[in-house]
Amino acid sequence: MNGREDGETMARFLAVDMGAESGRGAVGTLGDDGRLRIEEVHRFPNGPIRIGDTLHWDFPRLVAETRVAIARAAEGGSLRGIGVDTWGVDFGLIGPSGELVGLPVHYRDARTQGWIERLYAKVPQAEVFAATGIQTMSLNTLFQLAALQDRSPDLLSAAKTLLFVPDLLHWCLTGRAASETTIASTSQMWDPVARDWARPLLERLGLPVGILPEVLADGTEYGPLVADGPVSPATGTPVYAPAGHDTASAVAAVPALPGDDWAYLSSGTWSLLGLEIPTPILTPEAAAANITNEGGAAGTIRLLKNIGGLWLVQECRRAWARLGDERSYEQLTRLAGEARPMAAIVDPDHPSLLAPSDMPSALRALCAETGQTPPEGIGATVRCCLDSLGLKYRTTLRTMEALTGRRIRHLHIVGGGSRNALLNQIAADATGCTVHAGPVEATAIGNVLLQARSAGLIADLADLRRVVRDSFPIETFTPDPAAVARWDEVAARGLR
Repeated sequence: MNGREDGETMARFLAVDMGAESGRGAVGTLGDDGRLRIEEVHRFPNGPIRIGDTLHWDFPRLVAETRVAIARAAEGGSLRGIGVDTWGVDFGLIGPSGELVGLPVHYRDARTQGWIERLYAKVPQAEVFAATGIQTMSLNTLFQLAALQDRSPDLLSAAKTLLFVPDLLHWCLTGRAASETTIASTSQMWDPVARDWARPLLERLGLPVGILPEVLADGTEYGPLVADGPVSPATGTPVYAPAGHDTASAVAAVPALPGDDWAYLSSGTWSLLGLEIPTPILTPEAAAANITNEGGAAGTIRLLKNIGGLWLVQECRRAWARLGDERSYEQLTRLAGEARPMAAIVDPDHPSLLAPSDMPSALRALCAETGQTPPEGIGATVRCCLDSLGLKYRTTLRTMEALTGRRIRHLHIVGGGSRNALLNQIAADATGCTVHAGPVEATAIGNVLLQARSAGLIADLADLRRVVRDSFPIETFTPDPAAVARWDEVAARGLR
């Protein structure tokens, strides 16, 4: 191990963790006491940019910010490893001469509208699910690639390799153009049984397979960090493929005890609720439930549902700020706690809530459409968002139990949303599970500890989770019996 602090041997790893709203560089220091400490060394905003009529990611800036994070991490001492994780599905194209062909397009861009129906007219949805095990969402890479092929065939023909966003960043750091299992699995183009691209399906759909990259197992070393300009202290540091999909890294850091009575919820812009299982579930029942089977760390499968998440609250906050009423998330949550619970509940995944120009108005319209009294005021609107998530968590968890035969008693909530005590209690009451909230920085923690596993400092997932339990505080929320009974009544009416 490298570096010393107060006589204790330390190993330092840098996790570059990028979300849809912000990115961060976090150094994880693993001591010989078996505890991990996380220090944020760089944080930067992230978000789409519109060029013409297309919503893109500002990828050159993301590369620059990654380099800043590396430089700041190296100021504190030598690094044992570097790894990047990001959101799923979005990709960029590499040309035959090693150049970036265009900017990656944002998953909320409108180019995929209508493509679900067009592709499923060629190959039925049931067959696509049987081949990929992935939940149908218009933002999936499958539909993005089809839209790109139709809209910009010349751009696609100029490409040699398709890389997802974390792959692109690893390529910039090492020069190696390869993907990684967990991020590839988000695409709806990956076969979770064969653990390879679903080539027969893609050929039936008329989509190009020659641009698909080799796919590495999580934990593989891409290679050493190459210099970008002058040689830096971090040059030559091993760059690892952690779990490149941020949710997969977060799930690796869920501090669960061994057993099958727990579920995870990665809570943030998206809510990703699911179970860790050994093999995919590709049954007609799973297809009908629109459940997804994504790759997890160490060869596991993440059986999960993508749910709209705190995007609802984030967009309400932006809408109110545009009107001059800017409030913190803490203030919004306090107002929601003062509002009447379960007054109005909608489906957080309703198409009208995917990218509205005014989220509060969209929520009110959906409530009116479903025969409910629309929420009035900030507190009632935020409470509608949180209660809607609570009921969706409940219905999703019951579906997961039916598919697997498991009885879930513990719900581990990780990520930034785990700081929302009101939502945590709503989740406990709505599901009837004991909620364990934290760690907040689960994604960065999982990224770091998966690198440490690759470096031989951690044995396996069980050992990794023991380190998390020993290193970070976890808050517990117990279901309130009276509230559980009220949620039973709400659930009986169904999600609207």
